[in-house]
Amino acid sequence: MKLSQMRLCSVLLLVVVIVGEVEVSRAVTCTPTELSPCVAAIIGQQPPSAACCSKLREQRPCLCGYLRDPNLRQYVNSPNARRVASSCGVPTPRC
Repeated sequence: MKLSQMRLCSVLLLVVVIVGEVEVSRAVTCTPTELSPCVAAIIGQQPPSAACCSKLREQRPCLCGYLRDPNLRQYVNSPNARRVASSCGVPTPRC
């Protein structure tokens, strides 16, 4: 993977990790790249789009798993990712 693609994936994983709680009743495929609509909001500090917020809510069941991943955990405390999650009304996960 190119460095820019790795950064994008890392940012997407960050968003996934910080934005929700596990909801076991929903069947979701845990794919951090689904959060690509959130990249501009996290990197550029723009307000999150409706598509970003929708994807964050969709990926909520995956967030605790991402928190347990040592490669992703570091992104959980990103101020921008927390801002995006808060703006979308997605709570920080409690795992």
